[in-house]
Amino acid sequence: MRTAGIRLLTWMTMLSTVAACAQEQPATQATVTPSSPAPQETPKNTEPRGSDYQGPDSSWYEAKLTLADGRQVAMHYRRGKGLYEQHTQVGGWTTPHLIYRTKTDACQGITLQSSGDTVTAIADFGVYCSDGEPPTESIAAVAVGDLRKWDHHLTKNFDGWKRATITDRGRKATFRAGRSTLTWTSISGFSDPVHKYPG
Repeated sequence: MRTAGIRLLTWMTMLSTVAACAQEQPATQATVTPSSPAPQETPKNTEPRGSDYQGPDSSWYEAKLTLADGRQVAMHYRRGKGLYEQHTQVGGWTTPHLIYRTKTDACQGITLQSSGDTVTAIADFGVYCSDGEPPTESIAAVAVGDLRKWDHHLTKNFDGWKRATITDRGRKATFRAGRSTLTWTSISGFSDPVHKYPG
């Protein structure tokens, strides 16, 4: 009988201990920091980077264009560095891509035009442009399709290209200024500029 009483007492003690433990709050588990941090998601660029030139009209130093398929392309000047391009893709704007490197100051505005998935750009740089002198470096640039590769042409000591015409289903672009022309084709790239002087 005594053994049965001890068993009963032991059983009652265990039962009350289990019941008491069931009512306790669980311990808070500490957050374990991994030895190497998890990679952070790269922030999405919701706007293209602007120019670092200051002036009353930002359109002199940057330009943006929406293509027929809804994508956007933007260009801007960077002081002492040159002409940069960005375009939209899934997730935002691409990082700025250098199209033309120069330390010469920006001169005049940037002109972007498109037809289908062909984009043309005109940009100028000049040593004394802020004093009213004409450009000393005139850039014509073209990209097709995904806009990752840009062909560009430098014309020195020229007053700058005024407009571009895209023809042949985007396979040809002709840059013009007065009687001067510069042609780009998807097969041959840029030709030499042709300057016709009044006779």
